[in-house]
Amino acid sequence: MGLLDILLGRTRPVAPDLDQLFALPSAAVTLEAATGFTPTGQGAVCFATVEGSAFEQTHREVQALLDADADRTGPPVELTQDEYGYSWLISRRAPDELALLVNDLHAVNTSMEANGFGPQLLCSLAGFEGQGGDAGRRLALVYLYKRATYFPFAPLPGQEQRRDNALELRVKAALADDLRVEADLSRWFPVWGAPGL
Repeated sequence: MGLLDILLGRTRPVAPDLDQLFALPSAAVTLEAATGFTPTGQGAVCFATVEGSAFEQTHREVQALLDADADRTGPPVELTQDEYGYSWLISRRAPDELALLVNDLHAVNTSMEANGFGPQLLCSLAGFEGQGGDAGRRLALVYLYKRATYFPFAPLPGQEQRRDNALELRVKAALADDLRVEADLSRWFPVWGAPGL
């Protein structure tokens, strides 16, 4: 960053840091102790929809890479599109296999990035569900690719698109030492209908 950038208040964008994904398993232990939420075993990578043979080749590479895991049951990743036009590559694991799920999410992001689709990557998320008094509640820890930060997303049950801001702030406080939490709350965008929620 040069002197002119400093004088004009411009900042250099944060470089993506996919290794931040590996902080999720230890953060999940803290999350469970603080809130009672446990992993669902579902995670997904969201990106702007891409068409063409280059993306099809990348999707096949991801499928082959994750299909090499002999312990996996079911398809390695599924490709879906949401109502907002974004695509999701979804991975499912057993709830106690969060470390393997994180490996899957990292592999998908790395393959997309290596094949030139980094600018289309939006976020990755891991799903969690409440226990005890919060049974049936859902929560996602969302990793923002372009910011290399996390934020919690907690939709309220029901048909209306409302979120539990109090729970999200509680999770933020609980995970401040475990994850690089996004400080700008305006970047905590909702991921309505995201796979795993």
